[in-house]
Amino acid sequence: MKTADVKLRAGELKDADAIARLVNDAFRPERFFIDGDRTNPENVRELINKGKFLLAEERERIVGCVYIEPRGEHWYLGLLSVDPAHQGGGLGSLLMAAAEEHARSAGAVVMDLRIVNLRSALPGFYRRLGYEETGTAPLPADATVKQACHFIQMSKKLG
Repeated sequence: MKTADVKLRAGELKDADAIARLVNDAFRPERFFIDGDRTNPENVRELINKGKFLLAEERERIVGCVYIEPRGEHWYLGLLSVDPAHQGGGLGSLLMAAAEEHARSAGAVVMDLRIVNLRSALPGFYRRLGYEETGTAPLPADATVKQACHFIQMSKKLG
């Protein structure tokens, strides 16, 4: 897949089932430390009402997404997901750039995100995009984990 063949658009409530499936497929690598799916359609609908999903489509099929939510001058970014069959081709970076541009144009000064410390490939990916580690945070108390883990918080100034 070429990123030039991808169309970006805002997610809508009608996309909740497809977004949840994509996120759960993309987050399968977390199954070694956490049980269950990452999200569900109800949760996706709640997020759409608070923020926005940017979707990447190829031939009208959702192959990537990212969630962004305004929180004052800081915006939160999460659930960056790329269909496993399309990973490694630049789609994640394309979605990140689109999310940052959208937030910047809406007045965001900083983009914040968090990743689980056991996902060893992720810090390097986000560092290459200009994010810096800013601290740690615990997982939600209701998370069912198979081994101890925590969030690594990262931020990027959107100058």
